[in-house]
Amino acid sequence: MTQEKPRDTPAVLYVCAPRGETSAVGVERATDEGRAFAERYALRIVDEITDTYGEPVPAHRRGWARVREMAEASEIEVAIVRWPNALSPIPAHRPAELAYLKRHGVQILYSWPPLRVSADGGAGR
Repeated sequence: MTQEKPRDTPAVLYVCAPRGETSAVGVERATDEGRAFAERYALRIVDEITDTYGEPVPAHRRGWARVREMAEASEIEVAIVRWPNALSPIPAHRPAELAYLKRHGVQILYSWPPLRVSADGGAGR
């Protein structure tokens, strides 16, 4: 009998995808990738949130506002995001959000395979 790893670390899967016909494929790919990432690192996904890509200020997006609320309420310890551009296409907008989540005990982990090295190599997962 195979025993499953416990999934004790609560996580939110956040997907930010472009509008248009290809968005369903992008959302599906990012969601599948995020779920596989959670499985690999024994994270328990408590919610999956999707926003439409385009608003560069994360706090102005309804879905990201929900991620912040979950962090404030200590509902999550990890936010799974595919890559930094899902947080914001403008690099200058990212540090404030990373710091905000960190103040609430939440870390962002990237699920896209080329960026997983940051999660494997020092983010604690």
